[in-house]
Amino acid sequence: MQTIKTALTEKHITLSAKMAPFGGFEMPIQYTGVKDEHLAVRNGLGVFDVSHMGEFYVEGPKALNLLQRVCSNAVDKLPVGKAQYNYLPNREGGVVDDLIVYRLEENTYFLVVNAANIKKDWIWIATENESVGAELRNASEATELLAIQGPKSLSVMQKLTDVNLFELPFYGVQQGTFAGVSNAIIATTGYTGAGGIEVYFPNTSAVSVWEQVLETGAADGIQPIGLAARDTLRLEMGYCLYGHEIDDTTNPYAAGLGWISKPHPSNLAYESLQDQKNTTPEEKLIGFRILDRGIPRAEYTLSNSIQETIGRVTSGTQSPSLNTGIGLGYLKTAYAPIGTQIFVDIRNKQIPAEVVKLPFYKD
Repeated sequence: MQTIKTALTEKHITLSAKMAPFGGFEMPIQYTGVKDEHLAVRNGLGVFDVSHMGEFYVEGPKALNLLQRVCSNAVDKLPVGKAQYNYLPNREGGVVDDLIVYRLEENTYFLVVNAANIKKDWIWIATENESVGAELRNASEATELLAIQGPKSLSVMQKLTDVNLFELPFYGVQQGTFAGVSNAIIATTGYTGAGGIEVYFPNTSAVSVWEQVLETGAADGIQPIGLAARDTLRLEMGYCLYGHEIDDTTNPYAAGLGWISKPHPSNLAYESLQDQKNTTPEEKLIGFRILDRGIPRAEYTLSNSIQETIGRVTSGTQSPSLNTGIGLGYLKTAYAPIGTQIFVDIRNKQIPAEVVKLPFYKD
């Protein structure tokens, strides 16, 4: 299948990025190396091209009605200027996709969805909208998204914008000028746990903005960051990745998403989610830390002391910040309490691990 190039593909190639298909797009996986890029974000700042993500506008007087029908969280509690983590439940209570909902104006919402699910999500939302009548617009192909993340990101990127970044609350959003582009959407959201901003703007300005971001951050050591380091950064924070920790069959309460499961009674999955809320799941998503040497990977088996299978790994890596193996996985509920010792089957060896409290990395 042919992959889609972004407006910055040639820039990444010029920077000697290792390119690979991701969510149907040709994306930079790494530049100088995963650990180097990871630590650059944790300790300084880096910029990600994440323009493969999908963006939808939901507008008009019926916008809230539609979002209450399709979103898991209490969208009616979302004020103008804030963002909200959400998921799209299906009628059985599974997860169609996870997403961020931004409220830009009274009746204007901006949804950001995963790249691999753009078409699926659009059809899902548009189909439900047939009985609601909100104004929908798919802006995915026309929108560029840069994530500038790390503890230095706000002070450095303040030079490029008229929005006071330090006055934006966590998960705040405001429209303003960024790198000469008017009406950019600037949000204090991200997928790294390192702080920073995400900036949405027309992809016709992608090259100019990318160059200005790198030039402005050069004195502070800014680095372009690939998707491999994005994955290790999110894993250290214990964040879910669609297709790994969550999918169409996932019980959101088992996945630890009860905190964003606050559906309106008009929600298409309201009854299913209420049933799940009142039922103890057979398994739970947990974080674990390797106690010996070994790197856990997705689909590895989790076992107890007598080698009975009790779960599976959904994501795993060698943590660049902690210098040890970490992972997320589903365990039978009886083994889920923090401190439980488990074993990971790594290359036919039972490697000891311990269930730990998330996030793995604490600043």
